[in-house]
Amino acid sequence: MSLTTPALLFPAISLLLLAYTNRFLVLGQLIRQLHRQTGEQRQEMVVRQIGNLRLRIVLTKAMQGLGVLSFILCSLAMLFTFLNLVPLAELSFGLSLLLLVMSLLISLYEIMIGTKAIEIGLEDLENRSFNQ
Repeated sequence: MSLTTPALLFPAISLLLLAYTNRFLVLGQLIRQLHRQTGEQRQEMVVRQIGNLRLRIVLTKAMQGLGVLSFILCSLAMLFTFLNLVPLAELSFGLSLLLLVMSLLISLYEIMIGTKAIEIGLEDLENRSFNQ
């Protein structure tokens, strides 16, 4: 393994962490928006959205944590390669890839939950439209 092997992951992990941060910011905006709208909407829909948002926040923190750990292990792999500690470099890089895959799987699950939140909002819109 050469020094460039783990270096190839640096841009990908950085962009992934940026995407996760953007998701976290959007979740914050959704929560603030939901807080403003609580008087206008039915209690049941708000409760369903709150549960959904809480789970998404937990998942986003897990995605970010695994992404950061992946980045750290990738950096260590480069350091170990530079120090000619190839077995440690390979182990660090392998663990980095594993954590990255775990982060992506959690991201996929969070996306599925996010679409459920959109469905809840659409249900409420449909109910309002048909009840008027």
